[in-house]
Amino acid sequence: MTTPVYLDNHATTRVDPRVVDVMLPLMTEGYGNAASRQHVFGWEAEAAVELARKRVAALIGARPEEVVFTSGATESINLAMKGIAESGQGRGNHIVIAATEHRAVLDTAARLTRYGFTVATLSVDGTGRVEPDAVAASITPETILVCLMAANNEIGTLHPVMEIGAVCRERGVLFHTDATQAVGKIPVDVSAWNVDMMSFSAHKMHGPKGAGALYLRGARPRVRLVPLIDGGGHERGLRSGTLNVPAIAGFGMAAEIVRKEMDKDSARVRALRDRLVAGLLAGVPGIRVNGHPVERLPHNANITFPGIQADAMMMAMKDIAVSSGSACSTASPEPSHVLRAIGLSREDALSSLRFGLSRFTNAGEIDYAIDRVTETARALMNRRRLDVPAL
Repeated sequence: MTTPVYLDNHATTRVDPRVVDVMLPLMTEGYGNAASRQHVFGWEAEAAVELARKRVAALIGARPEEVVFTSGATESINLAMKGIAESGQGRGNHIVIAATEHRAVLDTAARLTRYGFTVATLSVDGTGRVEPDAVAASITPETILVCLMAANNEIGTLHPVMEIGAVCRERGVLFHTDATQAVGKIPVDVSAWNVDMMSFSAHKMHGPKGAGALYLRGARPRVRLVPLIDGGGHERGLRSGTLNVPAIAGFGMAAEIVRKEMDKDSARVRALRDRLVAGLLAGVPGIRVNGHPVERLPHNANITFPGIQADAMMMAMKDIAVSSGSACSTASPEPSHVLRAIGLSREDALSSLRFGLSRFTNAGEIDYAIDRVTETARALMNRRRLDVPAL
């Protein structure tokens, strides 16, 4: 085991060496533009993209033509939400989201309100879940889109996506899910889930940064949206621009590895996560685990250390990479909106750490983290007691 120990795999993951092996030749030898149809360099690049499309589609139970490549989940979310809003599909102006969505959804929804759309933001329970009945009650005759994440990026809670999708299908409302944290960690089947659109990224499942995808249902119903980017008509006119062939090929390989190895990896990572949580609960008095106790991602642990600032803990243990919330919100001094939404006080939200494990996490690293976090938390607790003036 070496330090520092990386336990921030919600933010990004190490690229699998097998993925790198696929990508490198497409940077140095087969470096053609996939849109160049006149020569072998372009043909080889296009073949690499289409193989990746098949591999990504197979992972989520889709058809290859239903996968649109983007630069990442944030772009996919923007394309889904703004594209549906601009298309007028459904001819309404009402969108439903949850309070615990990623900033990509929250900020896109806020942008749409400037153009006359109304947004209903659903509350979550103390575990971070939205129930199907709440979704059903929020749908109005003007609702054109329900947008709820499959798995929360901070506390790991899983929404009952299949049931929520069934509600939307029954009501004739399009359903988009941000599955960025779910794909590669739990089984995903777009048909069984009743989703019309789904966003996800390669770099959350040991693929490269700069490659993402948007699933668009091709039939019953066929989803039509207006593109965000014009100019060239790439990706069937839905996402113009020269394709990042090495990253897309790497995305495909990452998807193929996950499809074959996810069950084994998830079981091993879940056991390590449980070992981490049990060790910290035994070693640090008064801490609490956030999120749903059962319906949660296998690699996630979000823990509140009451009375200890998360920033102080991270500064004191620079040999362990963890986070206090979403990597997309680290510039904000405000407490996590997710933790506040599930009922934590401002102080407790600022006293919470997120631990994210991966395929490459090992038992030695977990045991080191247990000892290091326990030591640090106890030291900060003792310091806090000494700083309290006597009555």
